[in-house]
Amino acid sequence: MEEVRGSSAWVAHNSSHVTIDSSGIEKVVEKMKESIPKVEWDYEGIHYFDNGPLTVQYLFVLDALNFCFWPDKDLNYDHLAKGLKDALLNDNSAFDADRLQKYTGPQLRELLKWPRPLPLEEERVRLLHEVGFELERSFEGKASKLVESCGKSAVKLVALVTRHFPGFRDHSVYKGHQVFLYKRAQIFAADLWGAFKGQGYGEFNDIGSITMFADYIVPAVLQQLGVLKYSSTLANAIQASSEIGAGTEEEVELRACSIYAVEKMRELLSIKSGKQVLSVELDLWLWSVGVQCQSLQHHRTLSIYY
Repeated sequence: MEEVRGSSAWVAHNSSHVTIDSSGIEKVVEKMKESIPKVEWDYEGIHYFDNGPLTVQYLFVLDALNFCFWPDKDLNYDHLAKGLKDALLNDNSAFDADRLQKYTGPQLRELLKWPRPLPLEEERVRLLHEVGFELERSFEGKASKLVESCGKSAVKLVALVTRHFPGFRDHSVYKGHQVFLYKRAQIFAADLWGAFKGQGYGEFNDIGSITMFADYIVPAVLQQLGVLKYSSTLANAIQASSEIGAGTEEEVELRACSIYAVEKMRELLSIKSGKQVLSVELDLWLWSVGVQCQSLQHHRTLSIYY
């Protein structure tokens, strides 16, 4: 996680298209300091949960597929979470490691009850196969074994996931520097912590090490709150719904500056409130604000990482 924090800070200090407004952070923190917003992890009841290993398997499959919904304007995260939940309720062997290795695009659509091809469908299927294969090879087919082997450390879990599963290796090169973002690997740890309420499979002694999860929604919310400022070129591209290429300076800055800004918000909130504040909690609040805002305009990048 120090790689994520350090490389994001480097981007923020060398950024050309996105800047962080310290006074914007001050204003947001001032409003929040008395009552830090708490958002329940499963506040819409869209996730599968049985308090056991099958929930871990479900969450790992969910986070393997949790990216790039925007090319289909009707598709969103809720469809994925609820579709996978219903599939598991219908057949509790649906995510067995050997079956994950065999799914086709049409079968995945059928699983989610989605009527047309999914965005980046071939990549989603490839990642399901990768997850099934590596779980079978290294973890007795069970994501719960993967979690047990991290010794209650979210940092170790992120390291294990990115070591064993290439599809979770979310990093870029920015102005000659390698930048580590690890959105889906980190969100897996956070989902476990949220679902199991910090107990059992969700007990991590270092959950405070996890950063926010750099996606489409949170940068847009931070910009609305006056925390992030965009260059006119970038603002116009987002306004026009133009695609911003994966790995471009603009795209890396949007994500890395969001991580850095939320770290600064967390530090200031902790000082002003006298309580420990987690980046995970701030991210959940920012994301929930974003998904409830119909008019929110986010950047558009074709990526398997978020």
